[in-house]
Amino acid sequence: MTLESTFQAKLVKRLNAMFPNCEVWKTDTGYRQGIPDLIVLYGNKWAALECKRKRPTKESDFEPNQEWYIEKLDRMSFSACIYPENMEEVLDDLQSAFAPRRGARLP
Repeated sequence: MTLESTFQAKLVKRLNAMFPNCEVWKTDTGYRQGIPDLIVLYGNKWAALECKRKRPTKESDFEPNQEWYIEKLDRMSFSACIYPENMEEVLDDLQSAFAPRRGARLP
C-alpha cells in the first residue's frame, strides 16, 4: 500500500506539471486541526486538497473537522478529498475550476 506522503509527493509533481508556475503549499497540521493538506495557488484562483493514501470508506478515516473544512472551502473556491482512485476525476474538476472564465458577450 502506498504511503500518504508518497502519494502526496506524486500529486505535487502532477500539479506543477498541469499548472505551470502554480504554488503548492503544505499546511501545518499543528495550526488548525482538519485543514486540508495542500493549498494550490494558480493565477488568481486557489484550491485546497485533502490527500488520502486510499479511498476513505468510513467517517473514522477522517480527522476531526476535515470533512467540514473540505465542504466549507469548496463553497469558497475549490476543495476536495483526493486519493489514487479518484485522482483523475479531481484533477479534471480542478482544471475546470482553474480555467479562465469567459467574458460576457455583447450583442
